[in-house]
Amino acid sequence: MATTEKKPGTRDKDVPWYTENVEAISDEARELLENYSKIPAEKVNAHILKVRDLAWDIWPYPCIGRLRFLDLSLPQTSLYPSILQRLKNGQTLLDLGCCFGQEIRKLVSDGAPSANLYGTDLQADFLRLGYELFLDRGSLESRFIAADILKDDDDEEEEEGEGLRELEGKIDIVYAGSFFHLFDLPHQLRIAKRIVGFFNPRSRDAMILGRQIGYDAAVEKESSTSPNGRVFRHDVASLKKMWETVGEETGTSWEVEATLEEFPQGGTEPWVPKDAKILKYVVRRG
Repeated sequence: MATTEKKPGTRDKDVPWYTENVEAISDEARELLENYSKIPAEKVNAHILKVRDLAWDIWPYPCIGRLRFLDLSLPQTSLYPSILQRLKNGQTLLDLGCCFGQEIRKLVSDGAPSANLYGTDLQADFLRLGYELFLDRGSLESRFIAADILKDDDDEEEEEGEGLRELEGKIDIVYAGSFFHLFDLPHQLRIAKRIVGFFNPRSRDAMILGRQIGYDAAVEKESSTSPNGRVFRHDVASLKKMWETVGEETGTSWEVEATLEEFPQGGTEPWVPKDAKILKYVVRRG
């Protein structure tokens, strides 16, 4: 009898991208939970797994199952010190697709004013779970918005209030870690154009940075977790071309720096194709 291959999107925990135990946690993540959230060291692992399983029941992304939300990626960039200083000087940052808001908590822990930080995610429950993971509902002043960036501003299903319109003209820095690669190319272009509208028009150093799955040659692939079953994975040239198109269609100019790197785990993540790489990029206002 033939068996059906399980794909990302299933809530079945008997899959390679769900780990039952905390096998490893970075020093930065542990320090954040122990010192920022004040969780006793002996309770950190159980606390992580409790929140992760609640999130898995909401939407079983492989990065949730494998606890990759503990891999704080923004602090690993060479720009992190300058970003932190810009925030201390009063600029603002949006974490796009922020999941639990872990990057925001790291910035706050390192001295960024929490009121200068914004996060948005499709899943409102992920934002709620962020408060449960970091135990800071009474102290964090950051603004989290649950919304679908692909919906029009006037869509009747948009959340009550301004939704993402609140961000227009307010943001200086956008972080999009593991976000764009969730969509096909037309949707990526729509998202990028909307991000342009979020930037403060007076900010000469407006910037978006992030990382995502990339390839030596750009390719469209099928995906069980994307909105329409297709995702587009960039190479450096296609990413530059997309932002050139964004500039043409928005009357703006953008300079792209990007590199393709091998996965630090040696490409061993079970949901990642063996020939995939990490595409890291910075896009600055030209």
